[in-house]
Amino acid sequence: MSADCIFCKIAKGEIPSNKVFEDDEFIVFHDIKPIAPVHFLIVPKAHIESLLSTGVTHQDLLGKALLIAPKLALQLGLKGFRTMVNTGREGGQEVFHLHIHVFGGSAVLPRT
Repeated sequence: MSADCIFCKIAKGEIPSNKVFEDDEFIVFHDIKPIAPVHFLIVPKAHIESLLSTGVTHQDLLGKALLIAPKLALQLGLKGFRTMVNTGREGGQEVFHLHIHVFGGSAVLPRT
Protein backbone atom coordinates (compact mmCIF):
# COMPACT_ATOMS: atom_id res chain seq x y z
CA MET A 1 0.00 0.00 0.00
CA SER A 2 1.07 3.55 -0.66
CA ALA A 3 0.57 6.12 2.09
CA ASP A 4 -0.53 8.89 -0.29
CA CYS A 5 -2.67 6.84 -2.71
CA ILE A 6 -6.41 7.52 -2.51
CA PHE A 7 -7.31 3.95 -3.55
CA CYS A 8 -4.99 2.51 -0.89
CA LYS A 9 -6.72 4.73 1.67
CA ILE A 10 -10.13 3.49 0.47
CA ALA A 11 -8.91 -0.12 0.67
CA LYS A 12 -7.74 0.48 4.27
CA GLY A 13 -11.08 2.07 5.19
CA GLU A 14 -9.54 5.49 5.82
CA ILE A 15 -11.75 7.08 3.14
CA PRO A 16 -15.38 5.98 2.77
CA SER A 17 -16.70 4.52 -0.46
CA ASN A 18 -19.96 3.15 -1.79
CA LYS A 19 -18.68 -0.42 -1.61
CA VAL A 20 -20.05 -3.14 -3.89
CA PHE A 21 -17.72 -6.01 -2.93
CA GLU A 22 -14.62 -6.75 -0.89
CA ASP A 23 -12.38 -9.74 -0.27
CA ASP A 24 -8.73 -10.20 0.73
CA GLU A 25 -7.40 -9.04 -2.66
CA PHE A 26 -9.92 -6.51 -4.00
CA ILE A 27 -12.22 -3.71 -3.09
CA VAL A 28 -14.96 -2.75 -5.54
CA PHE A 29 -16.90 0.50 -5.25
CA HIS A 30 -19.06 2.85 -7.30
CA ASP A 31 -17.23 5.57 -9.21
CA ILE A 32 -17.75 9.06 -7.77
CA LYS A 33 -17.94 10.49 -11.33
CA PRO A 34 -20.01 7.85 -13.14
CA ILE A 35 -20.28 7.94 -16.93
CA ALA A 36 -23.17 5.46 -17.02
CA PRO A 37 -26.11 4.48 -14.78
CA VAL A 38 -23.94 1.71 -13.30
CA HIS A 39 -20.23 2.45 -13.02
CA PHE A 40 -17.96 0.72 -10.53
CA LEU A 41 -14.23 0.22 -10.07
CA ILE A 42 -12.44 -3.05 -9.37
CA VAL A 43 -9.33 -2.14 -7.38
CA PRO A 44 -6.66 -4.55 -6.14
CA LYS A 45 -5.70 -3.85 -2.54
CA ALA A 46 -2.03 -4.26 -3.44
CA HIS A 47 -0.65 -1.00 -4.75
CA ILE A 48 0.16 -1.56 -8.43
CA GLU A 49 0.67 1.70 -10.27
CA SER A 50 -0.77 0.70 -13.65
CA LEU A 51 -1.17 -2.10 -16.15
CA LEU A 52 2.35 -1.22 -17.33
CA SER A 53 3.60 -2.25 -13.88
CA THR A 54 2.22 -5.79 -14.09
CA GLY A 55 3.99 -8.97 -15.02
CA VAL A 56 3.61 -12.73 -14.86
CA THR A 57 3.38 -12.56 -11.06
CA HIS A 58 0.11 -10.59 -11.43
CA GLN A 59 -1.49 -13.08 -13.82
CA ASP A 60 -3.83 -14.64 -11.23
CA LEU A 61 -4.80 -11.25 -9.79
CA LEU A 62 -5.68 -9.87 -13.23
CA GLY A 63 -7.65 -12.98 -14.11
CA LYS A 64 -9.62 -12.80 -10.88
CA ALA A 65 -10.43 -9.13 -11.54
CA LEU A 66 -11.89 -10.03 -14.93
CA LEU A 67 -14.00 -12.77 -13.33
CA ILE A 68 -15.32 -10.36 -10.71
CA ALA A 69 -16.55 -7.94 -13.40
CA PRO A 70 -19.39 -10.04 -14.91
CA LYS A 71 -20.46 -11.44 -11.54
CA LEU A 72 -20.98 -7.97 -10.07
CA ALA A 73 -22.37 -6.50 -13.30
CA LEU A 74 -25.11 -9.14 -13.28
CA GLN A 75 -25.80 -8.56 -9.57
CA LEU A 76 -26.24 -4.86 -10.32
CA GLY A 77 -28.74 -5.57 -13.09
CA LEU A 78 -26.59 -5.16 -16.18
CA LYS A 79 -27.28 -7.37 -19.18
CA GLY A 80 -24.20 -6.06 -20.93
CA PHE A 81 -21.34 -3.85 -19.86
CA ARG A 82 -18.04 -2.34 -20.84
CA THR A 83 -14.67 -2.60 -19.11
CA MET A 84 -11.90 -0.06 -19.37
CA VAL A 85 -8.38 0.19 -17.97
CA ASN A 86 -6.76 3.58 -18.39
CA THR A 87 -2.99 3.13 -18.37
CA GLY A 88 -0.53 5.94 -17.83
CA ARG A 89 -1.10 9.66 -18.07
CA GLU A 90 -1.30 9.49 -21.88
CA GLY A 91 -3.90 6.70 -21.54
CA GLY A 92 -6.16 8.87 -19.38
CA GLN A 93 -5.18 7.39 -16.01
CA GLU A 94 -5.90 9.88 -13.21
CA VAL A 95 -5.36 7.74 -10.10
CA PHE A 96 -2.07 5.87 -10.34
CA HIS A 97 -3.28 2.65 -8.76
CA LEU A 98 -4.40 -0.07 -11.17
CA HIS A 99 -8.20 -0.26 -11.47
CA ILE A 100 -10.77 -1.58 -13.89
CA HIS A 101 -13.83 0.49 -14.75
CA VAL A 102 -17.02 -1.51 -15.34
CA PHE A 103 -19.97 0.44 -16.68
CA GLY A 104 -23.29 0.03 -18.41
CA GLY A 105 -27.01 0.56 -18.04
CA SER A 106 -29.97 1.89 -19.90
CA ALA A 107 -28.15 4.90 -21.36
CA VAL A 108 -26.65 4.38 -24.78
CA LEU A 109 -22.89 4.37 -24.44
CA PRO A 110 -20.80 5.86 -27.25
CA ARG A 111 -18.97 3.36 -29.42
CA THR A 112 -15.22 3.65 -29.62
